[in-house]
Amino acid sequence: MQKHRIQIEDLEGRHPGLTPGIALAYREAAEVCLARHHSSPTDLSIEHKSQVTGVAEWNPPDARTKRGWANETDATEAGAYCVALATIEVTGELVAISRAETRTGADYYIAPKGTQPTDLEAAYRLEVSGIDEGDASSVKTRLNQKIKQALRGRSSLPAIAAVVAFSSANVAIADAVQVEQK
Repeated sequence: MQKHRIQIEDLEGRHPGLTPGIALAYREAAEVCLARHHSSPTDLSIEHKSQVTGVAEWNPPDARTKRGWANETDATEAGAYCVALATIEVTGELVAISRAETRTGADYYIAPKGTQPTDLEAAYRLEVSGIDEGDASSVKTRLNQKIKQALRGRSSLPAIAAVVAFSSANVAIADAVQVEQK
């Protein structure tokens, strides 16, 4: 079985909606969250239209980085942005082109690679959530919550929701419209 490489490093080079500082912060948070439960490299179970396996590699965070990300809630949220964006880049060939505005029901606008950052007509909204501890049931519950949030957002753009569960090394991604129609 082919494993997809989930590149959490250098996101700013591939995602025009991220600055180097934001990408570095997200990567640090992801490294802290992954290192709480795993050693590098680790396999990620990814569900996005089909079940695939990803592999993430990272540098173990040093003591200073761990102290800097000691707030578990903040680290989990920022780390989830990193892993979700790196995963959807591989599974959907989509990249972040901009941070989404408040009340859009999303965190980022994502679009096919090569899309101009100002071209929102080709964009999707991406709502991301992170869970430090959780099993498949809690991931599914959170994914459904995020889908509902995205659908309530003030935007006509299609929406995608992603949940990253660090303890179980699980990433679930779903198209909000498709799930709502089921």
